[in-house]
Amino acid sequence: MVSVTIAPLVWKVRFTTLSFERPLIMGIVNVTPDSFFDGGKFRNPNAAFAEVLRLSSEGADLIDLGAESTRPGAQEISAQEELGRLLPVLEKLKGKIGIPISVDTTKSAVARAVLESGVSIINDVSGLTQDAAIADVVAEFNAGLILMHRRGTPETMQSLANYEHLMEEIVQELSEGAALAKSRGVRDDQIVHDPGIGFSKNAAQNFEIINRLSQLKVLGRPVLLGPSRKSFIGSVTGETPENRLAGTIAACALGVERGANILRVHDIKEVKSAILVTNSIIKHNGKDFLS
Repeated sequence: MVSVTIAPLVWKVRFTTLSFERPLIMGIVNVTPDSFFDGGKFRNPNAAFAEVLRLSSEGADLIDLGAESTRPGAQEISAQEELGRLLPVLEKLKGKIGIPISVDTTKSAVARAVLESGVSIINDVSGLTQDAAIADVVAEFNAGLILMHRRGTPETMQSLANYEHLMEEIVQELSEGAALAKSRGVRDDQIVHDPGIGFSKNAAQNFEIINRLSQLKVLGRPVLLGPSRKSFIGSVTGETPENRLAGTIAACALGVERGANILRVHDIKEVKSAILVTNSIIKHNGKDFLS
């Protein structure tokens, strides 16, 4: 019998190549006044800078900065306003941390400006449906690209949570986004997929996505899961975002068991400890989380 060696997944993010011997933990810092959990806490550049340093010291593998709320019902802001929130923080961060920085944006003008400021990854929560020119910018800078599944905009997305075959449709739409990115020069090894927990999905659909997360592996790229403190957790616990840490950890642990490679969360120390244990249990059961 001829043995076949399957190359391990890697993610090329401009200045470095990330591998997945264990799940990576991405810390969230929102420099917004209106995000659902931390809105307003880090709008001041000094506060945001301090929070990035704190998350990095707690073991974050990546940081994701967001300057425009994408919660249900949020209204779009201009690229100028978005950059006015981001660039002062990025200026303070230059040379201060040794982990890649991602920026959550749906605008190619913002993507270009933050990449020029040293960012390594663009996290497009529209999956290139809002501004396909993001792919051109990512290709030019050899940056990492996160393609998240979402239908519509924050103002309309919750009215678009109608699926006949939930996972099959998510896989198809993410595949279309990846094909568009590659047609504009982005390499396959620059792409990560995110099923978009809470975006154009109801609570039951979010639980189903996590339960069936392994089906995203057909796309052949790493999978990012972002359940942190979201309302689907509160739908069963009755808790406010401030009290959803335990539910977040449960979602992350089950997500890793079902194939998540990256977890995007607010709470680095607690989630990372839980995931190190989860990953060790999986490996000692003879099943690697990448399989």
